[in-house]
This record gives sequence, C-alpha cells and structure tokens, in this order.
Amino acid sequence: MRSTYDYAIVRVVPRVERGEFVNVGVILSCSANGFLKAKVELGTAALTALHALAPELDIEQIRSSLTALPLICAGGPEAGAIGALSVRERFHWLVAPRSTSLQTSAVHTGRCQDLDAALDCVFDRMVRR
Repeated sequence: MRSTYDYAIVRVVPRVERGEFVNVGVILSCSANGFLKAKVELGTAALTALHALAPELDIEQIRSSLTALPLICAGGPEAGAIGALSVRERFHWLVAPRSTSLQTSAVHTGRCQDLDAALDCVFDRMVRR
C-alpha cells in the first residue's frame, strides 16, 4: 500500500540577510500513518561550506538545535510542551517559516510504500554530498 507523505529540507542559514544556506536534514511526515521523523547530519562537507559562508557561526548552537528535531518528531515529554501535540501539529510547527539560522524549505509531497526508505532516499538526494 502506498502512502502519501510531506517533507521539508532542513537548512542552516548562517546569515539570514544573505539568504545563503546549506542543507543539513529532512523532516518527513505521514499523518495518516502517524509517522514523523527527522534525519539530520552536520558532516564535514556541510561544516566546510558553513565555515566558508560565515566563519563566526556558532556551530555548537546549530548542533544543539539540530539534535532537538528528532526529539520533537518523536513527541512525548522529552520534546517539551510541543511533544504533546499531534503528528500533524508538530510537523506544521517544525516547518513554519522562521527568520533564524535554522530554517526549512517549502513543503513537498511524495508517495511511497516504505516511509523510512523514503526518508533515507530524500536525505541522500538532498543533503548528502
């Protein structure tokens, strides 16, 4: 059975006024299946690109924010107050437009038979270098 899902790319935008960014993750949701997961990676290539764009960027703050994404997706008490929201509400909260150094792309839609495999596929295509 094929499922329809929504996803957004997680981006680090070191200097918001310049609009430059580096893709570092994916958030994928299928509310019909109760599925909401994030996969993030701040690897060597991303760190090199970010350093070139903004050498003064606080990488530890970015790491901390990225670490929170999978926790929020999982829900529950570890995610704080937002963890009590439904899968759909958490997804919309995560992808809401922000003017900060951590942003998401527009939301896109896909269809698949395996949501975990779809997350890996989108991540490999859009984040990995």
